[in-house]
This record gives sequence, structure tokens and C-alpha cells, in this order.
Amino acid sequence: MLEAEILQLLGWCSIVHIVILLLWVLMFRFAHNWVYNLHNKWVEISEENFNQTHYALMGFYKLIVIVFFLVPYLVLRAI
Repeated sequence: MLEAEILQLLGWCSIVHIVILLLWVLMFRFAHNWVYNLHNKWVEISEENFNQTHYALMGFYKLIVIVFFLVPYLVLRAI
């Protein structure tokens, strides 16, 4: 019973975090100038540093989602 609940939780967490990542990528791709200007009002940052930071954080977030949600879900699913 507990294993089924954990499996369901990991599955939903994977879906939610993948949707968040996709929204982030889409906003970065199609609303780049708006997002940059919004952040630049708060913190003065060059566009190059802004792009590098977001690209690195997207990769880190993707890695975290895969390692902590998707892989455990797939392993429990295979058992």
C-alpha cells in the first residue's frame, strides 16, 4: 500500500516538475526580452550573464528532477 502511494507521489512530482521546466524553457525562448527586462529591474545583470545563469540553472533543475523523481519512479515501477 505504501509503495503504491510513493509510486503515485513520485509520478505526480515528476509530471509537475517537468511541466515547470517546460514552462521555464518556453518563457526563456519566446519571452526572453520580457523576462530579461523584468530581472534587470531587480538586479543589474548583463544579458550574457543572464543567459548563462538561466541555462545552467535549467540544466541543474533538469538533473535534480531526473535523479530525485524520475529515476526512483522508474525503478519502483520496474520492481
